[in-house]
Amino acid sequence: MRRGELTRIFVLLTGGAALVLWLIYATRPEAQIHAREARPANRIETPASVSINQLANENLPTETENPPSNETEPADIVPVGPRSTNHRTNIENVSGPEFAPGLTPATVLQNMRSVVRDYSARFGGNPFGNNREITAKLNGGNSKQVVFLKEEDGMRINGRGELIDNWGTPFFFHQISAAEMEIRSAGPDRKMWTADDLIFK
Repeated sequence: MRRGELTRIFVLLTGGAALVLWLIYATRPEAQIHAREARPANRIETPASVSINQLANENLPTETENPPSNETEPADIVPVGPRSTNHRTNIENVSGPEFAPGLTPATVLQNMRSVVRDYSARFGGNPFGNNREITAKLNGGNSKQVVFLKEEDGMRINGRGELIDNWGTPFFFHQISAAEMEIRSAGPDRKMWTADDLIFK
């Protein structure tokens, strides 16, 4: 045999072996599972799965057809829209415990807003993060080590390092933008997102 014929036979054998190996690899059960998972979600549903879902829905008890609305809204999601306006319009008239004479819940919340504005004026933007992170930044944990919190203004920190309102509940800070922050107190019932919440922006 000539050298050219041997080379041609070798190339054909190598290509055939590669094709066989690829077919073996592609038909493995694991490869088929990966191929199904890689498809878009809207293509996964088959007529068989639809019929199973329809049968399951027909056999459901009537009380499960309309699940309670509170199961569809996680507790850690900040409400938006109409619920955000569900607060008292005249915050100054809210009665509650006082840290010291004159330090009513409304006064403490106003002082809290002033502290955030002082920080923003000094650093060019509001502090960000959760209550504990914001508290640390306002209490000297910033690049200039400036302490903005004053006990005489009603600024109280609990054992977890969180700023708290007059009822001992941590404030909720919502960063609306770099220059605007909503500060929420849970109010007398100590529960967030209820009608007695106190809010300042």
